[in-house]
Amino acid sequence: MSTLHLRSWSGNADRPALALHCMMGNGVYWGPIAEQLHDRVQISAPDLPGHGQSPDWEEGASDYHTFVTRETATLIDRPLDLIGHSMGATVALRIAVAAPEAVRSLTLIEPVLFAAAPEAFNEALLDDVGARLAAGEDAEATRAFLSVWGGLDWESQTPSGKARLTRQIRLVQASNEALREDSANILRPDGLESIDAPVLIVMGNESPPVIPAIADALASRLPDVGRARVPGAGHMLPITHPRQVAELIGLNLDRA
Repeated sequence: MSTLHLRSWSGNADRPALALHCMMGNGVYWGPIAEQLHDRVQISAPDLPGHGQSPDWEEGASDYHTFVTRETATLIDRPLDLIGHSMGATVALRIAVAAPEAVRSLTLIEPVLFAAAPEAFNEALLDDVGARLAAGEDAEATRAFLSVWGGLDWESQTPSGKARLTRQIRLVQASNEALREDSANILRPDGLESIDAPVLIVMGNESPPVIPAIADALASRLPDVGRARVPGAGHMLPITHPRQVAELIGLNLDRA
C-alpha cells in the first residue's frame, strides 16, 4: 500500500482519475480542476514524497523518480484516466509505458522529460543548480531554479515557504538521472509506441523553449496524440489557468 497522502474530490465514481503534481507543489492545486470535471471523472491526487502531507523521501535502494513511480502505481487498481504536470507528467508517462493496459487516457501537462530533447539554456540552468548545491548554496540554487520553472516571486515567500522550497530543491537534483538521462528508460524502443490510449500534451504558450521541443519529440512517437497550447500561460498553468486546463483534459476524456 502506498505511503502517500491522498486526497479525493467528489465526482463520477465510475470513472476514476489520478492527477500527479509538479516538483515543489502538492496535490491541493488539482482542486479547481477536479471541481470543474466532477460530472465526468472523480479525481484523486497524492502528495508526492517530500511534498505536502506525504512522508519525506529517504535516499535508499531506488532513486527518487523510481520511488515516486512505484508509490503512485500502487494507487492504480483498474484502468483510469491519468493526468500529470511537469515531473508528475513524467511519472504518468513512465507508468503508461510500463503498463499501457492501466491507462484509459493520458494527459501530460508540461512534461519535463529533458532527455527527449536536450536544450542548451535548460541544461546550463540545471548544471548551475547542481553546482550551487554542491557548494552548499541551496537557497541560491532554489532561487535560480524557480526563476525559470517556479512561476513565483521568491522574495514574496514566507520564511517557512523558503525553507520548504530549499529542502525540496534536493529532490529536483535527485531526479536528474531520470529526467536528463532517462535512467528509467521511458524512451526505450517501442515504449511510447505501446501506449494505445489517447494522449494529450498541454503546454503554456509562454513556457520555457524546451517544453515544445519535448512535446515534438514525444508526439512523433505516440500513436494517438494531440497537442494544445494555453495562451498567456507558463509552466504552472494548472494553478494559473485551471479552467482552460480542465477544458482540455475534458477533451481528452472524450477521446477515450
